[in-house]
Amino acid sequence: MSERRIGRSFCTERGVAERREWLVTNGRGGYAMGTVAGTLTRAYHGLLIAALEPPVARRLLVASAQPTVVYDGQTYALAANAWGSGLRDPEGWRLLDGFAVVDGLPTWAYALGDALLEMTVAMAHGRDETVLVFRAARASSPLAVGLRLLVTDRDHHGGGLPDPAGFTATVAGERATVTLPACGRTLHVWAPGGGLAPAATRWTDFFLEREHDRGLPDRADYLHVLDVRLELVPGGAAGIAVGLASPERVPTATLAAAAGRNRALADRQPSVLLGELAVAGDAFIVETGSEALSGGRTSIIAGYPWFADWGRDTMIALPGIALAAGRPDVAATVLRAFAPLVDGGMLPNRFPDDGAPPEYNTVDAALWFVEAVRATAASAGVDPGFAQELFPALRAVVDGYGAGTRFGIGVDEADGLVRAGVPGVQLTWMDAKVGDWVVTPRIGKPVEINALWFLALKTVAAFAEHCGADPAPYEHQAARVAESFERFWDAERGWCYDVIDGPNGDDPALRPNQLVAVAFAPELLGAERSRAVVDACARELLTPVGLRTLAPSDPAYLGRYAGDQHDRDAAYHQGTVWPWLLGTFVRAHLNVYDDPATARGYLAGLIDGLDGGALGTLGEIFEGDPPHAPCGAPAQAWSVGELLATLRLLGE
Repeated sequence: MSERRIGRSFCTERGVAERREWLVTNGRGGYAMGTVAGTLTRAYHGLLIAALEPPVARRLLVASAQPTVVYDGQTYALAANAWGSGLRDPEGWRLLDGFAVVDGLPTWAYALGDALLEMTVAMAHGRDETVLVFRAARASSPLAVGLRLLVTDRDHHGGGLPDPAGFTATVAGERATVTLPACGRTLHVWAPGGGLAPAATRWTDFFLEREHDRGLPDRADYLHVLDVRLELVPGGAAGIAVGLASPERVPTATLAAAAGRNRALADRQPSVLLGELAVAGDAFIVETGSEALSGGRTSIIAGYPWFADWGRDTMIALPGIALAAGRPDVAATVLRAFAPLVDGGMLPNRFPDDGAPPEYNTVDAALWFVEAVRATAASAGVDPGFAQELFPALRAVVDGYGAGTRFGIGVDEADGLVRAGVPGVQLTWMDAKVGDWVVTPRIGKPVEINALWFLALKTVAAFAEHCGADPAPYEHQAARVAESFERFWDAERGWCYDVIDGPNGDDPALRPNQLVAVAFAPELLGAERSRAVVDACARELLTPVGLRTLAPSDPAYLGRYAGDQHDRDAAYHQGTVWPWLLGTFVRAHLNVYDDPATARGYLAGLIDGLDGGALGTLGEIFEGDPPHAPCGAPAQAWSVGELLATLRLLGE
């Protein structure tokens, strides 16, 4: 497996090292995350964020270990802290000799005199447990590693430190427990071969720069509850484990298991790049204990750190993260978990962090579900009975839309097209809302929804024939949609209307949504019009890292994604670049030009993006204006999934 490595010259440039992030996950919705520099810049940064009701109810429990090393008579502070006063102390990033993501795990190398000390973070798969392992890669005498464990007990989105008096550390040899007063759990700490001592000091006024940039609360307090001492001989390794259950394996064994699991995932792929993407994609696959998902099944987290599992995101990401990665069993399991949730033809869009009932407020999640089932049924290695098993759920989707369902979603008898939307509700993937303001309401008949509707009808017709049902009604409806799709063509501008029959008529804004038709159902537009759509989107929407959500020539275009929540949401789908759309563009380009080499070239910038943001994965969005700075969530499932799926489509 490849390494994503940052050399010393970049690691010791604070601005770069604090912008580059790392992420490890545990397959339950829990994660550990931070910066290359070691500075905590987000409310979400920490060594242990546990999902108490997997994959939601996530709480930040261990924020930092604050390592200090004594070697050859010198003391080296490896931590890096930013304070509300503006002071930065210590500045451990200055000692970095390099940083790499090795076998999917973040590893720092610190130059300490003639010694080279490596530090690696890993999580135990399926457990709320993080290990921090140190290895004396080069040394002429022993090293003493001291850790000051900083803890809290709060929602990972942010909040204050609970009453410090509620945290009680109890030490018994190499092990310790810490009571967590807010969640009522116990934190277990194990330092094999090391020493532990209780502490009780409140560290206040950490400055969280990324939260400041987002216009959100930017201060944090943590509690120093334990001191840890580890001894390293030259070439030796030692570490600590922190978790919500007593650790079962020594930290070095947990690290080796995590690295081995990632290597096994990568080795199944035909190339190093695809192996790396398969590991990145695996971070989003979770075993959920949510009762909403049939008592606990497999799902896909939309993104880290602040997203849970979303129906739309899951269905778009699934073909890449599961099928393209050679894991059709995972895809089938996810789809089986979602099938019972079809209600009124709709699929849940969002599973709230607080464990509340799922929200049915999307017009496209159910249609992407049908496409994901079709793709999974067509994959090698899938149970032949899968199609028949899922057919009732697919039929429920199209019948539900035909009969009409929530939020004005239904079929217009006049043309057979799907209409959707009511004031104050955002139903398509362009779903930003600020207070009562829906930024891109798209009420009417959106172009991609009707392309997906056509595909769903064709799929259900094919499944009906296979399952002994009458396909004719669905074939008839699909033919009618194909005929009516003519209405989307804007002959004056040479591309498709984004929405027709809206409150203000037809919307001619140049957006990427029409590419769904060219990519997945090119027969709807024909060769000439499909080519015109691809060319128009290439001229104004295409960037090296994805497609803009609105053409810069549009007066409503916003090219920067910055400021507070209002300003950022206003730009979210008004010009901001989304990497996942690049997969749709490449499929569309292949359909009209049949030029794999050129299509592959469009992916180069996104592949380079694996070295930026959170290393080894892809983020949610980029700014619309050059140089297209990364923003939004540092790791997003459909960004990774679409790159993986598109590369496999191109034969990589």
